[in-house]
Amino acid sequence: MQERKPRQISRELALLSLSQLPINPKKLDKIPPEQLVSKLVLAAVRTLRSEVQDTLDNAAGELQRSNDRLLSSQTRASDLNTARTMLKEAVVYTQTAINKLAATIEFPELIQLANQDKEVREYAKEIIIAVSENRNTIDEEISTALVDWQVTRLAHIDRDILRIAVAEMKYLQVPDSIAINEAVELTKRYSEEESHRFINGVLRRVTEQKKVPTSP
Repeated sequence: MQERKPRQISRELALLSLSQLPINPKKLDKIPPEQLVSKLVLAAVRTLRSEVQDTLDNAAGELQRSNDRLLSSQTRASDLNTARTMLKEAVVYTQTAINKLAATIEFPELIQLANQDKEVREYAKEIIIAVSENRNTIDEEISTALVDWQVTRLAHIDRDILRIAVAEMKYLQVPDSIAINEAVELTKRYSEEESHRFINGVLRRVTEQKKVPTSP
């Protein structure tokens, strides 16, 4: 297993816990370190469980549709091709769920590092606060960079990956190239197979927007 740096662990914790934290992010500063880690990890587990369940539900749906098409068809080539496509989608969804479950194997290491390394939990907290306090502005930047799409229609994980990357570039002084590369790596770990190209493209457009001078 490749050794990951503290900030990579922080981004992962922030990504998986961001949508599940029931408290005002400003209150994170008042939580003792050991309790903060517990809250972040618990939220991460809940997110991962929900993501895996949704993905498996999608796989089951594609399998059922494929089976229905085969049973109702008269072995027409078009029906068989459609059923084959649905079956392929089901396999992709199942593989994605397996990949997400595989990430849980590294949870003990993640918990240990978060407990031992102050930088891990502090930077995870900075990310969560930056995203939460500036969500509207961040979402506006993402929306502008999306082509024929809306932030609200993005997959949950993809949306939060984009939010973290934009927050790092805009509020946490992380160089654009590093924020984009780390977002792509997170996407490869937790999203669907081809999503990293989409994430990379959107973030490239975000950085291009930053270079365009605004009218006085």
